[in-house]
Amino acid sequence: MFKKLRMMATVKAGGSLVYYLALLYSMSFRLTVVNESQWRDYVDQGGRVLLCCWHQQFFIGVRLFRRYVKYKALVMISRSTDGDIASHVAESAKVYPVRGSSSRGGATALKEMIARLRQGKNLVAVHLLDGPRGPAGKVKPGAVAIASGADAAIVPVYVEASRAWHAKSWDRYMIPKPFARVTVTFCPLMKPPPAGGSDALEKHRLILENTLAPYLKR
Repeated sequence: MFKKLRMMATVKAGGSLVYYLALLYSMSFRLTVVNESQWRDYVDQGGRVLLCCWHQQFFIGVRLFRRYVKYKALVMISRSTDGDIASHVAESAKVYPVRGSSSRGGATALKEMIARLRQGKNLVAVHLLDGPRGPAGKVKPGAVAIASGADAAIVPVYVEASRAWHAKSWDRYMIPKPFARVTVTFCPLMKPPPAGGSDALEKHRLILENTLAPYLKR
């Protein structure tokens, strides 16, 4: 059954079905959002932001994209079968998928993320820090490079659920159980250094990793 649904989702109509089923399911959560006003005000005043979270905690994104639809979000998605599925789901949520990852097409995707983020108005980018293959809890350098190149502020995000299932996958992907209390916390904005300073970029990468590490389920 799961394999059939997975194959269906590789086409656009199937991806839309997956999106609306996931959205309907997520509406059962008792959602609390903490500190969203800081980054929203920043974007509304002309700033750029890169929302960053662990791959493990991204399920709630189907509901949050609907909440923030006016910001015309974009997200980097791998060039794989699972990426095809995620891309169709993203498009159904009115999110623009930039295809590429650290293992395939990453440099091109990174450049496109920077270019689109710099040119956009009322636009935010989303980045899964340890995706698409891990290792879990390891922030890859792409997030800081995107924010630095686009002159964007990084907003670390973490998700907590009172009750959840965790998949037997590399990231222990989290799906909150029906009617769970789900809290999404946006951390204070971080402004990375201008592009070009590798030591400074690594310093900010570590700060980002250490900020979110306590909230990863291992």
